[in-house]
Amino acid sequence: MKRTILTVTLGLFPVALLGVVLAWADTVPQGASAQQAIPNHLTPAEKQAGWQLLFDGRSFHGWHNYKQEGVRSGWQIKDGTLACVDPHQAGDIVTTGRYDWFELSLEYNISPAGNSGIMFHVTNDGSAMWNTGPEIQLEDNQKAADPIRCGWMYQLYQPPIDPKTRKPLDATKPVGEWNHIRFLLAPPPEKSEVDVNGVKYYDFVYNSPDFKARVAKSKFKDMPHFAKSDTGFIGLQGDHGSVSFRNIKLRPLHAQESSASSP
Repeated sequence: MKRTILTVTLGLFPVALLGVVLAWADTVPQGASAQQAIPNHLTPAEKQAGWQLLFDGRSFHGWHNYKQEGVRSGWQIKDGTLACVDPHQAGDIVTTGRYDWFELSLEYNISPAGNSGIMFHVTNDGSAMWNTGPEIQLEDNQKAADPIRCGWMYQLYQPPIDPKTRKPLDATKPVGEWNHIRFLLAPPPEKSEVDVNGVKYYDFVYNSPDFKARVAKSKFKDMPHFAKSDTGFIGLQGDHGSVSFRNIKLRPLHAQESSASSP
């Protein structure tokens, strides 16, 4: 009898193990890849598609403080992340490279009441990054003081009203969890797009009449170099709160590619 029970138990073990594996597989989000298990790496498919890694997880290579050499002490490489640990000693950082039209993908993890941002087409013509480059806001939507919420393009675009909450759509995860931003910046007249955690927030045409009209009604209207360049640095804001970044990737776009990506 004991031998029979043991035989049955061992016979069922592979089936039970298969069930565990299948249950685990069901918890992996669609689109997840091996890269997510190894942060700050490109998969073979991403390399073939032309993606570039803007942060290697080990160094500040490819980054420097805006209009300065090197990176200030408030930024650190911490546990494979590009981390603003002391905003008083950090300041804004930008890429060494300049980019025109691209698809950007990154993850961020923000502190309670934290506030940061991603800026694009930044040039050295202003006294600060935001004098030239539009900003995609990053913040703790629950406690941050700034009413411009995460994923909004500062004073220019925001997601529609969510009928469930009667407030602007909010797809962010709580403080302490990683959030994903996808930003498609396409050459006009193609549509650009901002997604947060896989949810489309809005689209727009860069420097279209609508875009320029919104700038004219914003605080940027008196800044002569704001959104005037079709190329520039990508910047990360580091003077408003603690925030960490990882998996910062960029794929340069060509006109035919952006057409295929637009809705």
